[in-house]
Amino acid sequence: MTVTSYSSALLNGSDTHTRKKLPYVVDGFGTRAIHVGSEPNSATGAVIPPISLSTTYKQDGVGNHKGFEYSRSGNPNRDALETALASLEAGGGHALAFSSGSAATATIVQSIGPNAHVVSVNDVYGGTFRYFKRVASETQGLESTFVDFENADDDMILASFKDNTKLIWIESPTNPTLRLVDIHRIVSLARSHVAKPLVVVDNTFLSPFYQSPLLLGADIVVHSVTKYINGHSDVVMGAAILPPHHVRLADKLRFLQNAHGAVPSPYDSWLAQRGLKTLHLRMKAHGINALKIAKALQRSPYVEEVLYPGLESHPRNALAYRSLSPHARKFVDDLRSIADEDGVSPDSEGGFPYGGMVSFRIRGGAVEADRFLTALRLFTLAESLGGVESLAELPAQMTHGSIPEKERSLLGIGDNLIRLSVGVEEGDDLVRDIEQALQVALRGENHV
Repeated sequence: MTVTSYSSALLNGSDTHTRKKLPYVVDGFGTRAIHVGSEPNSATGAVIPPISLSTTYKQDGVGNHKGFEYSRSGNPNRDALETALASLEAGGGHALAFSSGSAATATIVQSIGPNAHVVSVNDVYGGTFRYFKRVASETQGLESTFVDFENADDDMILASFKDNTKLIWIESPTNPTLRLVDIHRIVSLARSHVAKPLVVVDNTFLSPFYQSPLLLGADIVVHSVTKYINGHSDVVMGAAILPPHHVRLADKLRFLQNAHGAVPSPYDSWLAQRGLKTLHLRMKAHGINALKIAKALQRSPYVEEVLYPGLESHPRNALAYRSLSPHARKFVDDLRSIADEDGVSPDSEGGFPYGGMVSFRIRGGAVEADRFLTALRLFTLAESLGGVESLAELPAQMTHGSIPEKERSLLGIGDNLIRLSVGVEEGDDLVRDIEQALQVALRGENHV
């Protein structure tokens, strides 16, 4: 679905005369999440969009239809969701919803053709690594180079580019070590190279609420909608969002998507759109709870290292703040301005909310990590992330098990690295659960 970009209007200084074309240009993130793509039904007046399960649509004459022919090519629920996604990802003009995040990744890689080269952040999601190295390398001759975008200097990064480099693949923060990449810097390097590769940013960990890669110059933003956007662990879906000027690229991706049928169902589209209506509320709660847990872990004698860029002590904390979307920065700044009677801002002391993902290294190894994970009461031992409920997992043996052990070790994904997806339960309850599980893991004490 193509929409007029709200962010482009803001950045170009559009005035009130554009409001008829851009009815949500002055509306905030949460307002757009609730209203864009969810206009009352013109036929019935229904406030909530109905689910359209029909696979085919009546034509009044050959080729004369109302915008829909066959549901694989277009569906009212998918269109409504895509409209909402394009408005929420600041700078977005085109959005495509896919049957999974992996399907979105595969379609983007297919679009660059055979015998191409991709440069990826080295600490990339295991499923993306698997697709690059074990699927696209065989089916389309893709060559991939993995670079530490966080620490490599400009010359090292430019040296990794080739004449056939078509994509730069970024995750920031990375999964699961939460390394930060300066997206604007990588975009500038990509633009300076003769190959002019497209820059893709997987924005799943921060969601459209905390980070806006398109405003930093990215060409495509991808999401596993399964995670924060849907937010309720009941939909598998992906999305790709592009800025308004990438009309031809959006059309190419949509052609490929239709050709191989990687589309979400109407019901899943309806569920995801219902979920994203509360994205702004959930992401604030996720972030506040995650910061609280990160600070508790930092105080614990049973923890070697806490990985959360929102912590003041994190070496990339300044970059984390600079990378915040305009609406997230306002949220963070407002939190900092709210102080108690002692002059302390309880929800931002020691840092600021920066998404709901926290990773840490427990003292010990696999045995201690297993004890911790099985002693948790409120955190469920499970893969995935971004739901309202809190989850915990061991990346080395779960989400990143497909990455060879030697490479995992180089990335810092050891047997004592634990990843937490912090939910929206009461923060104090979650902290108590973490602290009692650490006691069980390291001292054998059971306080449950």
